Amino acid sequence: MTIAANDQIDELWRVLETVLDPEVPALSVVDLGIVRDVSVEQDGGVIVTVTPTYSGCPAVQVIERDILAALAAHGVREARVRTVYAPAWTTDWMSESGRAKLKAYGIAPPGPVADHGESELVPLLRRRVAPNCPFCDSTNTEPRSDFGSTACKSLAYCNSCHQPFELFKPI
Repeated sequence: MTIAANDQIDELWRVLETVLDPEVPALSVVDLGIVRDVSVEQDGGVIVTVTPTYSGCPAVQVIERDILAALAAHGVREARVRTVYAPAWTTDWMSESGRAKLKAYGIAPPGPVADHGESELVPLLRRRVAPNCPFCDSTNTEPRSDFGSTACKSLAYCNSCHQPFELFKPI
């Protein structure tokens, strides 16, 4: 790849940083970590590889449409989105700026996912760590519901500032 090609890839990543997640519009698809790769083919076509947050994510088609529209608006004539499911997406792929944006939006960002190694099974019930309240930073919080406005969020409550808030589930 030439330097010009590297510059083109960097510019494509900058374009993708403008594509917002339809379920959590405080985050771009790059912040969320679902854009795994961007490549330019010999004929100039662009391939964006994405991994959805989970296999049944209802926003996948919207995300694909928005990625293609952003690239087209930037002058990319031939682009396609390649969806891959392995390795499975994890909240560990979220950027630090994305975590800060979540907090500023009023959603507690996920903590790190425990590493279970490739040979171990992931336990269905994980030890819960009290999330920091996105409003006052207190850890005097408690879960209220495992189900939030989307499948990737749950509901919690802060006993310090008495605010309910959503928590992005660590996956």
